[in-house]
Amino acid sequence: MVQATIPTGLLALTSPAEKLDAAHWPVRGDLAHIALAGRCFVPHYAVPMAHELGAATPLRATPDEAGKVLEELPAGARFDVLDMAGGWAWGIVASAGVSGLGGFVGYLPLAMLAPAA
Repeated sequence: MVQATIPTGLLALTSPAEKLDAAHWPVRGDLAHIALAGRCFVPHYAVPMAHELGAATPLRATPDEAGKVLEELPAGARFDVLDMAGGWAWGIVASAGVSGLGGFVGYLPLAMLAPAA
């Protein structure tokens, strides 16, 4: 697992962007986790907002109830939110309660999340 850190100083993409595993790396065409700055090129980077699940919930590939289920998350699971829109949160499952990269990336209903303590 790659530890997520917030880069400082001048950011630049100095080599070709890496081919990233979409299921485990929080990057879309418009947005990426701040830890990926300098590794992939997108218009915006987001600092993750730590949240916890209030109840068991499926993590979905798309922001709708018909979306493919990627993983069943238990109540209390940590989820780092990178974007919120239309009642859904897009982000990454935090492994073992530690913010970082490597967990599944997907969508959860906003109603199932509460800010982490």
